[in-house]
Order: sequence, then structure tokens, then C-alpha cells
Amino acid sequence: MTILRARGVVKSYGLTPALRGVTIDVAEGEIVAVTGPSGCGKSTLLHCLAGILRPDAGEVLYGEHRLDTWSEKMRARLRRTEFGVLFQFGQLVAELTAAENVALPLLLAGTGRREARTAAVQWLDRLGVADVADTRPGEMSGGQQQRCATARALVAEPRVLFADEPTGSLDSRTSEQLLGELVRVVRDQRTTVVLITHDATVAGYADREVALRDGELDPSGLGLTAIQGRHKR
Repeated sequence: MTILRARGVVKSYGLTPALRGVTIDVAEGEIVAVTGPSGCGKSTLLHCLAGILRPDAGEVLYGEHRLDTWSEKMRARLRRTEFGVLFQFGQLVAELTAAENVALPLLLAGTGRREARTAAVQWLDRLGVADVADTRPGEMSGGQQQRCATARALVAEPRVLFADEPTGSLDSRTSEQLLGELVRVVRDQRTTVVLITHDATVAGYADREVALRDGELDPSGLGLTAIQGRHKR
């Protein structure tokens, strides 16, 4: 069953085109890697699919709903309840502890403080960082911070996770560990994942790769994993 669709999506920043009519489908429970060189439109496509940006033309559908016609308030509510977003540098709130950062989406959705704290600590434990629950981001390693950000993106058990270069700031060993944990968790709960990367190792964790070039689907059909080989997981 298809859960996300982009139909002829066009997006420009001023006079600079970022997407030139991209069409893709994402199936429920699938992990899709969107790859391509810097500036090819990967992050713009993710932001359009997640309802962060509204395309200039074309359609973005979540199930049967046209997200591109929804108000910013409606799209923001969807990102609190059914979508999770994970960025390259985590973007944790520096003044909050790990548990408080992870609990934020639940608190914003109206969950009680004690229940949100319990769920946050459970997610930190699932990702191997329960020991930093009461630690602020500035006192954590990069890997710990990104695991906390991953827990925050998944704590509300979203149907779709959007991950924009989630391991781009990590060394190769930490990156592999985090990706293994992330894939295990999303497989367990049948979460759909749209993953942006320019790294063949990261793309190799996906079920399928969609390659972009200059704002369009790469006409060669050859993505990173086709060229460099799929990661053996």
C-alpha cells in the first residue's frame, strides 16, 4: 500500500530551481533512500514530502490527503502526531536534558509529564543511551546526541520518519551502530522511512534507492548502491 506520493513536484528558491517535476511513490513500511550530489534537491524533496515546505506546483499526498493544500497549522499537527523528523545535527534543545528533549513531542501533543518522561526514558534505553537521560546535549558525545534525536523523532511512534543525513556528522563506526539500531527499531514497528544521504553505506540500509540529479530523477537509474554495492546487513 502506497503511503506517500509526490506527483510532478516543482520547487524553486527565487529564480533557482530545486525540484523540476519529481514523481515518486513510497510504500507503507518501506525504507527509501533518496540520494544524489549536493544541491540536487534531496532535502527539498524531503521537506515537501514532510509538509515542511509547500511545492510551487505538483501534488504531495499522504494516503488520500493532499498535504500541499493543507494549512501550515494542519501540517505542523501532522508532524507532531504521524510524522517524525530527524536532522543531521540532531537540533536538540541545549537547555533541556536528553529525557526532556525526547519527551517534547509527547508534551506538545498533550501527554502528561510523568507519562511522557517514562516513554522518553524507554526510548533512550531502546537506543542504548538511557544513561544520559538527565544529561544536557553539551555534555554528550555526537553519537549520544544523535541517538537522543532519533529517540525524539520516534517517541510518538510515527507512521513515517523523515531522516535528513542522520549520520552525516558522525564517524563511520558510530554511524554504522546508529543505522543498525534505527533499522531494527523501524522494522519492529513497521515505520515508513524516507532517508536522505549522499553516502553509499547509509543508502545500503534502505530497501530501495531513488537517485536525483539537478532536481530530477536521475535518468541513468544508477544510484550509489548500484555503483558501489549494497551494504550487507
